[in-house]
Amino acid sequence: MRGRFITLEGMDGAGKSSHIESIIATLKERGLEVVSTREPGGTQLGEKLRELLLHESMHAETETLLMFAARREHIATVIEPALASGAWVVSDRFTDASFAYQCGGRGVPREKVETLEAWVQQGLQPDMTLLFDVPVEVSVARLAAARAPDKFERESAEFFRRIRNGYLARATAQPQRFRLIDGNRPLDTVRQDVVDILQKFCA
Repeated sequence: MRGRFITLEGMDGAGKSSHIESIIATLKERGLEVVSTREPGGTQLGEKLRELLLHESMHAETETLLMFAARREHIATVIEPALASGAWVVSDRFTDASFAYQCGGRGVPREKVETLEAWVQQGLQPDMTLLFDVPVEVSVARLAAARAPDKFERESAEFFRRIRNGYLARATAQPQRFRLIDGNRPLDTVRQDVVDILQKFCA
């Protein structure tokens, strides 16, 4: 039986990465084989492209193309083989991030990203996407207190506002796939929400 594909999304500082371990643990408790991965990255080539994408200045469309180049390698060598073998794949970001960051944040025309999505993914979509949402002010404050920021994390509050709007628009357009999670609550409360969602999804 083919595995299932779960993605985690949210602007920087929304807290999504804090829940990956508990998600994997919850799935493994049900006897599932789980592959954990991330974007950009997930492959040897993808991790090299990640360094460029997070730290080098470049044209917005160059950034978009590199994101999808890393994604194609990721799908071909990690995601699709794992799903075909029956494993469940949990990815920290996927294409919704491109619509939020490159379309919303950078202003790349949506139709260009949609064309890349169709070409690169060949119909592949997540079975469920957990979207962690916080007010922009919370995101900015968390980033200020965190590690040395990458080029995205150094962007303005207005950039993050556009990203958040991009994510919420995707969730509104595809409610059957998205689960919206209020990340502006205590970590344990959010974690329990995530576990409850997963248990219902697996039922």
